[in-house]
Amino acid sequence: MQMSVSAQTASCGATVSGLDLRRNLSPGLVSDLRLVWLKFQVLAFPDQDLSLDDLERFALTLGDFGVDPYFAAVPGHPHIAQVRREAGETTPIFAETWHSDWSFLEHPPTATLLYGNTIPPVGGDTLFANQYAAWEALPAATRERLQDKQGVHSARRGYARDGLYGERDAGRSMAIRYSDDAMATQLHPIARKHSETGRTALFVSPGYTIGIDGMDDAEAGRLLQELFTHQTRSEFVYRHRWSAGMLLMWDNRCLLHAATGGYDGHARLLHRITVAERDALLQRSQ
Repeated sequence: MQMSVSAQTASCGATVSGLDLRRNLSPGLVSDLRLVWLKFQVLAFPDQDLSLDDLERFALTLGDFGVDPYFAAVPGHPHIAQVRREAGETTPIFAETWHSDWSFLEHPPTATLLYGNTIPPVGGDTLFANQYAAWEALPAATRERLQDKQGVHSARRGYARDGLYGERDAGRSMAIRYSDDAMATQLHPIARKHSETGRTALFVSPGYTIGIDGMDDAEAGRLLQELFTHQTRSEFVYRHRWSAGMLLMWDNRCLLHAATGGYDGHARLLHRITVAERDALLQRSQ
């Protein structure tokens, strides 16, 4: 197989063609693909025809399976969840708030893979924001102020009992499971160094960052709002348009993403799997 890469005209993103992801990839090809992914942060593989087994096998070329704490898995595939919306559904669009997947975990996932099974003819784009670029574009004084600060991350806004997807979230076809565990918090550096590239990314998000460690709520709230506004400026954002049979993979360590709507009256179905951080796997085995 011969891989071809076409960069997007945005701050991140590329399309990869020439690969049949139903087939085993050689170690050399996997290594080359990983380098391309680290460079462009989000890769699209169009015109694939993947089963759930294929999706799992490809995910395992990148690392071990990640943890998905608030989704019910597909029967027989405990690491795969459906991102589903029926044509007549009226609940809020899932994941419209900017976030990095599961940043409230001690070891957030490295990658997320999302495969498009049923794609509506309009709407449903996914937005990505380059957080290397966001960090580098901050004023030097702000970077200095944030260098040793840690953000407080929590799942409570989405997955607690009173959260967006909590007990009042009726009529949703997607199998989300809220929990009181969502009230927990986890600290991560705001200036987070990427474990493979060594580059610094801004690691906060409106979805999961609720405070700054050691800072009072009012001051932290003002600073976070400034960062939330800054980190999704148009020059950092890539808008991805889906097609059926497309696989998307992105790097949660240096990207935020958000779903969009605009497909009322149409069904949408994607299958999702996360990949664990390699360093986290080593720590768990010790």
